[in-house]
Amino acid sequence: MTDKIKKKLKLKVSAISEGTVIDHIPSENLFKVISILELDKTSNMITFGANLDSDKQGTKAIIKVSNQFFAKDDINRIALIAPNAKLNIIRDYEVVEKKVVEVPDQVVGIVKCFNPKCITNNEAVLTSFKVVGKNPLALKCRYCEKITHEQQMVIK
Repeated sequence: MTDKIKKKLKLKVSAISEGTVIDHIPSENLFKVISILELDKTSNMITFGANLDSDKQGTKAIIKVSNQFFAKDDINRIALIAPNAKLNIIRDYEVVEKKVVEVPDQVVGIVKCFNPKCITNNEAVLTSFKVVGKNPLALKCRYCEKITHEQQMVIK
């Protein structure tokens, strides 16, 4: 089998002319990414696939969103759920920019503090966390100083 045929067989999701491709999402987190980016409410064409073969991860998920490009806060949201994801910016069917998402050092206004007594859960105060661990993810609240771990994390 030629390389050209192998490449065609690997193409499982059709190309987009303009927009963003989010690749290398853990398959189990696909719908979390869709939810936090509110892609279920967009009128843009969305294509997604789960449990696709990945040399690095075993399986992965991918999302292609036509005519949409994501702001830094959205990219930070992706990083909290899929820290190894890659974003490809597409223009005229070509990848014009590649971005690797990274968990930021500070997370502001994105995650809810897990501590029910925290001021951010009782008053109109913007949440703010220092990232104290990236793998596994651990966020220290600026106000109550409690650590929110990955399994407790609720993204706004």
